[in-house]
Order: sequence, then structure tokens, then C-alpha cells
Amino acid sequence: MTIVAVHGIGNHLRGRSPEQAATKLAGQWQLKLQHGFTAAGLGDHRLPDLHVAYYAHHTQAAERQAAVPDVLAIDEREQSVVIAWALALGSPTLQERQGLITAPLRQVLSWVSRRRNIPIGTVIRLAVQLAGEVRRYLHVPQVRAAARSTVAESIRRVRPRVVLAHSLGSVVAYEALHAHPELTVDCFVTLGSPLGLPGGIFDHLVPAPIADRGARPAGVRYWVNLADTGDLVAIPHRLGDRFPVDQHADTPIGRIDFHTFGAYLSSPLTAAAITPFVRNPTIPDHIASDFRQSAS
Repeated sequence: MTIVAVHGIGNHLRGRSPEQAATKLAGQWQLKLQHGFTAAGLGDHRLPDLHVAYYAHHTQAAERQAAVPDVLAIDEREQSVVIAWALALGSPTLQERQGLITAPLRQVLSWVSRRRNIPIGTVIRLAVQLAGEVRRYLHVPQVRAAARSTVAESIRRVRPRVVLAHSLGSVVAYEALHAHPELTVDCFVTLGSPLGLPGGIFDHLVPAPIADRGARPAGVRYWVNLADTGDLVAIPHRLGDRFPVDQHADTPIGRIDFHTFGAYLSSPLTAAAITPFVRNPTIPDHIASDFRQSAS
């Protein structure tokens, strides 16, 4: 069995073909997943192979591939993503909220830096990366279609029981699975997901949310969401408030490595979430029943 991993922001590998990039990332992340299984006391089990659905060559803006992140260079749509993200990161007072909406972008990011006690340089790099790739995916139709097609084709070809989707990859995978209801996945795991980000992502999803709720893709049997308690991208952490998630868990990863795919794969919580699906030839129906009862 093979697991499909759908990467998030910041994974464009310049100078490599999509196939080469996917192979390189798969090798790195296979080791991280093995570490997670060992940390969970499951190291004696042979892991499935990891296949990476690589779409970063579509969402990465060519003109920024070698540029130093500059918050002043982002366009209006990207600025709106950053503002929505900043507002969702805290619970600003009405006065703060109004000030953030009208403040210069660097001032907004300084507020995030102080609020979360994260170095301003880290916040700026993350904001520029997030806003750029989110904007291209959500607002450039050919980019969105190409990224979704890449992920759907990987799932169709590999036929995984488990899909691990990180960061923006959770958005791409969610939409790809909706667009192709014939694709079935036993366990859909979203890691550090911004699917529920109001204004920036949630309101632009396809299919559009109904009554402030997103829908489960038809082919997904279980949905697990994991969020690092300090992840600046997984906002809001609890997707279950807006999506029919069966199981949610918070996992402290660390102040430095709070949003990388590798950090999530190294977490024993990820190993525990997918173990029932990678070890057993059939999915225990009682697990689905227990998850759904706890989620209802």
C-alpha cells in the first residue's frame, strides 16, 4: 500500500522536474514518518511507501522564486489574505480590528509578531509565502485547475487508503476530492490546515460552504485533523467547527518547526491516526462509528 502526501506552501524545488521534486520530497518525508511511528511505539511495523502529489510548480510565482520575501511587494489580493489571516490569529478588540484592517501591512505583521512572540522575520516570510501561493491557487483559474488535477491524478494512479494533506495542500486535496467523487480514500488526514480561515480561504472554497459549513468529499470515509498548538497557518485549529471532521487532535511541535510537513509526519499523533488503515486489510467499521458518534 502507498500513502499519498499532498504538500503545502514553501515546497517548490527549483531546477528539478515535478517528478524529481516529488521523489526527493518523498524520500525526506518517508524518514520523518518512520520517526513518528517509532515515537509512537510502532517502529516494528513496515511502513507503506510515500508518494508525493507535487503541485508547487503551479502555485509558485516565477518572479519570486529567487526573491527575498518583501511584504511591500505583494498585491491587493495577497494583502487581503494577510489581513484575514492576522485577524484570525487572535481575538482583537473592535478598536484593534479596525486598526488592523486599515494599518500598513508591516504594522499588521508586527502585531502578529508581538501577539504570538514570533520573530518578525519569520512572520514576514510566512505571510508572503502563504499569501502568494494562496492567491495564485484561489484566484488564478488555470493554476487552481492544474493543481487539483495533479493531486486527483496522483490519487487515481496510486489508489491510496490514506491521504496526508498539509497546509495549502489540504485545500487542494479537499477540492480535488470534491471535484472527483469517484476517488475513494479511507482516511483523509489534514495537517496544519487553513481550510477554515475566514475571508482568506473558507469563503472561496469550491464547492462553496452552505450555512457556514463545508462538506465532506463523497469519497472520504474518515477525516482526521491535526494541528500544532502554535501553528500560525492552521487557523482556526478545530476544523470540526466548520467541517464534518471525525477526529481532531492538537499536537505541540515547537516554536521553530511549527508548520513544516516533516514536523507533522514526525509526530506520534500522525502515526496513531493512520495506523488502523495501514496495518489492517479492512477498516474496522466500529472505528468509523465511534468517531462519528464522538463528533456528533
